[in-house]
Amino acid sequence: MSIIDSVRKQIAPIHPEGYVFIAGFGLATLILGSFFGSLGWIGAFATLWCIYFFRDPVRFTPLDDSFVVSPADGVVSSIGFFIPPPELGLGAAPLQRIAIFMSVFDCHVNRAPVSGRITKIAYKPGLFLNADLDKASEDNERNGLVIESAAGRFGIVQIAGLIARRIVCFVHQGETLGVGDRIGLIRFGSRVDVYLPANAVAQVTVGSKAVAGETVIAETRAKAPRRSFKTG
Repeated sequence: MSIIDSVRKQIAPIHPEGYVFIAGFGLATLILGSFFGSLGWIGAFATLWCIYFFRDPVRFTPLDDSFVVSPADGVVSSIGFFIPPPELGLGAAPLQRIAIFMSVFDCHVNRAPVSGRITKIAYKPGLFLNADLDKASEDNERNGLVIESAAGRFGIVQIAGLIARRIVCFVHQGETLGVGDRIGLIRFGSRVDVYLPANAVAQVTVGSKAVAGETVIAETRAKAPRRSFKTG
């Protein structure tokens, strides 16, 4: 294998949603370099970051009907019972929720946590608070999906963050998804919440690093064990 082939295999493809932003950053770099000399280096760094941000790497999703995989790259910021957004129609009783916070350095392509049919998509405008805050799930702009699967109904909520100003949804109501399929993208720092059915058992803890489409964050099989964790 040549060196060029080796390097190419290490570079993740760019999602088409990023092309216009990369082009904009590239143009700004040329302007800065032409008129302000050394400032062109700042533009070049910003362009490289933009290319990195919009990467869309291949993921290897475990196929097990009892697995719930992470919908986002990032850090598990909270696990607990919360009332789901009313527009999802999941009821007023608290459901177990796993929240995953994405920094501006994480891949922002979101994926389906389970296989199933999308029974509802609901967009709600709102604020742009820090997505790591609990109030962000209530006050921030968000886009929610309900996926009906063999294990029950799952709510997935894309939440815009302090810098994010655009939630992009790739799917439509009534569509059938496979676990790990791409469902959307949030631009520049944000969060994804997963509301679980009663039979789901969390398999991550606060602070765990999650990889979209690969990390198993919960299980729905009967008598699924609850894992314990240590740090170090």
